[in-house]
Amino acid sequence: MKAIDLRSDTVTKPTPAMRRAMMEAEVGDDVYGEDPTVNRLERRAAEIAGKEAALFVPTGTMGNTIAVKLLTEHGQEVICDSRAHLLDYELSMVAWFSGCVVRAIPTADGILSWDEVRRQIRAVNPYSAPTGLVAIENTHNMHGGTVYPIQTIREICDGAHERGLKVHMDGARIFNAAAATGLPVSEIAAAADTVMFCLSKALGAPAGSMLAGPAALMAKGRLYRKRLGGGMRQVGVLAAAGLVALEETPALLAQDHANARFLAEGLARIPGIAIDPGKVATNIVVFDVAATNLAPVEISARLKQSGVLLNPINERQMRAVTHYDVARAACQQALEALAEAVTR
Repeated sequence: MKAIDLRSDTVTKPTPAMRRAMMEAEVGDDVYGEDPTVNRLERRAAEIAGKEAALFVPTGTMGNTIAVKLLTEHGQEVICDSRAHLLDYELSMVAWFSGCVVRAIPTADGILSWDEVRRQIRAVNPYSAPTGLVAIENTHNMHGGTVYPIQTIREICDGAHERGLKVHMDGARIFNAAAATGLPVSEIAAAADTVMFCLSKALGAPAGSMLAGPAALMAKGRLYRKRLGGGMRQVGVLAAAGLVALEETPALLAQDHANARFLAEGLARIPGIAIDPGKVATNIVVFDVAATNLAPVEISARLKQSGVLLNPINERQMRAVTHYDVARAACQQALEALAEAVTR
């Protein structure tokens, strides 16, 4: 029996169209800039993001790492939410590669406000690290796929720019934000200096992410990519799948969001599980299982025995992520397995 995998939207398999494109991809040596498929992908990604240029990188972590390095100087601070991906899940690359420290701001839903950011900005002085960058995560992973209101993005970017600061958008799932708001990716990312988005998460490509921004920065970013070991050769075989993902998958994301709400509504009916379905905006469902008197790791183990894969994220919460490889019927089966697991 095929497992119902709700651990992440990174677990999707390439579609038939992606596999065909990979098999037929025209390739060259990308370190020399000679892979025509990569070049097409970078041009298309820049166009979609509304930026001058884009850089194909193996992972979102590398994209964020390069962006921070491009936009900061050693010894500066990076302001972000206290549960941001670049703080909790990127092996301290802000410090290790860019020589910066994080100024984390706790938020209720992962969405920073300009007032919160403004109060944390530090000017050059004899005592503290000056602020160099503001990073916003849209959608926000650990807060359940929450989406930045466009006005909030503009307020943060305008305020930061007035003070001489840069803004990077970790838009790993920015296409989910676009699907939820009805706004194009280019408008969502317009005010940010750089934006990273993943091809391998919601869009379903087998690997790869894009970093987009000014052409001069992306040229410099290629050198940082090489330093980080990301200089790839005939990587058009992956870029081809990324092109298919960019063109074909965004239209499917609304169904993922509908399935996430379906899951949330079903979870809310299971005794011992706490979730507000009205707060599920995209394809990530974070729910509290503390009242079941079972540890999330125990629930996860029980679900695995029933063919459902679902991860704990801390001592109280679990996370389900919908994607095109899990249909509505599979979501219903997952809910039934979860209800049995917590009442067994």
